[in-house]
Amino acid sequence: MGNDRRPDDMVRITTPELADAFIEEQVKLVKEQVGSKKVLLALSGGVDSSVVAALLIKAIGDQLTCVHVNHGLLRKGEPEQVIEVFRNQMKANLIYVDATDRFLDKLAGVTDPETKRKIIGGEFIEVFAEEAKKLDGIEFLAQGTIWPDILESEAGIKAHHNAGGLPEDMNFELVEPVKILFKDEVRIVGERLGLPANMVYRQPFPGPGLGVRCPGAITRDRLEAVRESDAILREEFAKNGLEGKVWQYFTVVPDFKSTGVKDGKRTFDWPCIIRAINTTDVMEVTVEHLSDELIDHLVNRIISEVPGINRVLFDYTPKPPATVEYE
Repeated sequence: MGNDRRPDDMVRITTPELADAFIEEQVKLVKEQVGSKKVLLALSGGVDSSVVAALLIKAIGDQLTCVHVNHGLLRKGEPEQVIEVFRNQMKANLIYVDATDRFLDKLAGVTDPETKRKIIGGEFIEVFAEEAKKLDGIEFLAQGTIWPDILESEAGIKAHHNAGGLPEDMNFELVEPVKILFKDEVRIVGERLGLPANMVYRQPFPGPGLGVRCPGAITRDRLEAVRESDAILREEFAKNGLEGKVWQYFTVVPDFKSTGVKDGKRTFDWPCIIRAINTTDVMEVTVEHLSDELIDHLVNRIISEVPGINRVLFDYTPKPPATVEYE
């Protein structure tokens, strides 16, 4: 709909006025595209899909049905938060689907990063197709695709489940109202749409979720180590005034083990890698340097509280050469 490409002369959205103009234009385009038909939205609860939800609610109201799929790869407490904000506070038409076993069973034994992404993305499409069949008159699928997704997909850096369109045998037409925006622009638009600040400035989260932070074949115990260590990191960043100041921070638990010692006995457990980074456009990324005291505290908490972890490492690599995520 509208332009498929970001115009070369497009002014960066940095002010409320520019955001309002963008919203007005997109509301008009969405109404033209959708008419009186119904739209199904993949609502992860992240910044991009939340902004798309708010924009579509403004444009077409109850013609929108939001589907939140718990694929078992979400952060700790995330499904509950999505339900609270969207169903209870925003009164959105929200369908919650717990598909944890379905996703993890399909991912069992799969080690290749691109294959994992494609399985997760393909399964998402399948889940939405099933939900759509339960609903009358769904003809459109909304997605939170943004401009860096498209650029990275075109460059062959990684596959994006939300930048590749739908299978040919599916009759949904795509609605992607923020696909020509960078992440910082999406946040400003979200603010103008009235979304709560803690949602608009929430750190971005990849479509494949913790699946790309659990390199190699995903196992439930290692996935749980990622989830628990991530929760500790987020809690400590909030306590230390870094929440909202650092663009993205997360943990990765790779699929190899090393020897350690605990309570006088040998351990053979995973390392946990901490990544904390800043950026404005996701094309280039710098590393946030944490204080020695905070790193020491994080090491102590993660090693003592997360089963299966016996080392904590810190990733100092910018982008380029490293990408944001490990897979």
